[in-house]
Amino acid sequence: QVQLVESGGGLVQPGGSLTLSCAASGTFFSINIMGWYRQAPGKQRELVATITSDGSTAYAESVKGRFTISRDNAKNTGYLQMNSLKPEDTAVYYCNAEVTLGTILRRRIAYWGQGTQVTVSS
Repeated sequence: QVQLVESGGGLVQPGGSLTLSCAASGTFFSINIMGWYRQAPGKQRELVATITSDGSTAYAESVKGRFTISRDNAKNTGYLQMNSLKPEDTAVYYCNAEVTLGTILRRRIAYWGQGTQVTVSS
């Protein structure tokens, strides 16, 4: 079984910074694309940022210039560095990763973390 565990969420004042981590554990051959999503109360889950296995990144327009997605393949861990946080960034943040299982059939399955709360408030 593959699990993704997020950490680093919490309460921060506007203009502050937080760094989220997503650690993957279990049995898998490789992690393909990784992404961060967020969901605020009363709103649908939205894509925040993605990063491919070769390091190509993409961001939602609302976070460009403020957030940075990265990954450490040796540690099977993804990160989301969030700077200049705004109250509208308040949401539950979810890590998502598509992994390849096995080396013969090479099944691709996407997994979700449990989510971590980020609250930006003064």
